Amino acid sequence: MFQQVVTRPDPYEPYLLSRAIKVGNLLFVSGQAGYDDEGKVVEGGLLAQGEQAFANLRRALEAGGASLKDVVKVTIFVTDMQAQFKDVVELRRRFWSAPYPADTIAEVKGLYDPKVMIEIEAIAAVPGEGR
Repeated sequence: MFQQVVTRPDPYEPYLLSRAIKVGNLLFVSGQAGYDDEGKVVEGGLLAQGEQAFANLRRALEAGGASLKDVVKVTIFVTDMQAQFKDVVELRRRFWSAPYPADTIAEVKGLYDPKVMIEIEAIAAVPGEGR
């Protein structure tokens, strides 16, 4: 049995996606990009988009009963690995501490909007849910 996690505003609703799905003590969070509450991509480059993406990830995790410290696996998509990898490492330094979650960083040709430079999806273990 699984439970849909919804936040308000819900930027995923028009696209028939779930912000996150909770199965037992695991929380699977859909890709979070650097968009604001109105759905507009933030300006200021990858670090600004990444900070917003982490804020959006935090919101989804908290709605599902978890936090950034509960993330066990993360996948980060960027549009230019060579130019953006250093910034991704800086974002990881700002938002996580040891032990760091398992991680995959992948370069993609494009994301849902040509202005989007980073998207982050995660799996978290929800505290108090059988762990």
